[in-house]
Amino acid sequence: MRSYSKLKHYILSAFREIFIYHHNSLFFRAKLFALLIVVDDEEYADYYINLRSAALKIYEDPDRAELLVLTTKELVQKVKKSNELNADKLIESIVQELKDIPRYAKKIDKEILTSLLEVTHNEEVKVYQERIVEFLDNLKTEIYAKYNLSD
Repeated sequence: MRSYSKLKHYILSAFREIFIYHHNSLFFRAKLFALLIVVDDEEYADYYINLRSAALKIYEDPDRAELLVLTTKELVQKVKKSNELNADKLIESIVQELKDIPRYAKKIDKEILTSLLEVTHNEEVKVYQERIVEFLDNLKTEIYAKYNLSD
């Protein structure tokens, strides 16, 4: 049964745009989490445990939460394997998406993003991650002000 569930998630992940409701929104959230994970060169397994907990807080549906985890893993792997995608490109992509779709600013949740940092062992990396979260939170505030959005 467990292998069926994994297979189902990988198929949905591969055909995300076709089968998943609001796949762009999920992908945006995955970028936020991937950004925090890729700046640390340590083992990512602990991050994914915290990410799974965060995803279940965001989505009550365990399948959708697992898709967020899988999508984040895909992005992290892509960054680690590719010279074309890195943390700076992820930031650029996030900023551009917020300009194109300002309502995505509501998806930046400082508390949930910060919960991911509990597993960071390197203090320098943790400070960097905290600054990224602050940057994202400030960006959210700017978008809210510019487009008169509210929670």
